[in-house]
Amino acid sequence: MLRMLVNGFFIYLLVWWTVLFCILPLRSTTYAEAGVEVTDGGDPGAPIDPKLKWKAWTTTWVSAIVFAIGVVIFYLHLIPLPNIPIK
Repeated sequence: MLRMLVNGFFIYLLVWWTVLFCILPLRSTTYAEAGVEVTDGGDPGAPIDPKLKWKAWTTTWVSAIVFAIGVVIFYLHLIPLPNIPIK
């Protein structure tokens, strides 16, 4: 049981990081898009206000939904997996 929980946690962590990289570009306005002049060697592609708290919460609930769908698919055998012997 503990092994299953630990495996589930790490799979959720992988899903979370994958979803984070999909969420990061949302609601971002760069300096170049806003027409703001960049000084002191800044990058014009950097976001003005990255809204990281909103993105972290959005990533968390989207990841939970994706993970739950994956668990349902796995336990209901909706997609057949190859027979891999488990030691």
